[in-house]
Amino acid sequence: IKNMITGTSQADCAILIIASGTGEFEAGISKDGQTREHALLAFTLGVKNLIVAINKMDTNNWSEDRYKEIIKETSNFIKKVGYNPKAVPFVPISGFHGDNMLTPSTNCPWYKGWVREVKGNTLSGKTLLEAIDSIDPPKRPTEKPLRLPLQDVY
Repeated sequence: IKNMITGTSQADCAILIIASGTGEFEAGISKDGQTREHALLAFTLGVKNLIVAINKMDTNNWSEDRYKEIIKETSNFIKKVGYNPKAVPFVPISGFHGDNMLTPSTNCPWYKGWVREVKGNTLSGKTLLEAIDSIDPPKRPTEKPLRLPLQDVY
């Protein structure tokens, strides 16, 4: 968690990687799950942009039902954290095979792409890379004093 906090304190966007495997997803979003904890920490540390990548879709044969179930559950808990689910792209991926990472996958013909609503604009795409590219970098407070995160004192 310490490394996660250090990195997140400087982040413009968080990518929440959710394992879609049976039991893995449920453990991550349980009351004390790491997925839930990371989403809460990201929001608390001021990361306003979130992307959700639903990983290991190849392990459940690219099940559309599983994808929809994960989106429903995840949308509910990120809304409670403070994120607007309509502004969050949800991308089904297989990191192991590279599906939907850089180019659209043929393994999920049911997937029509993600849509996010930001400041009255509707943005859309299919891949994780397109979701990352859709994030506008925030204005940098260059006129303010320098801030650095400290991870540890030796």
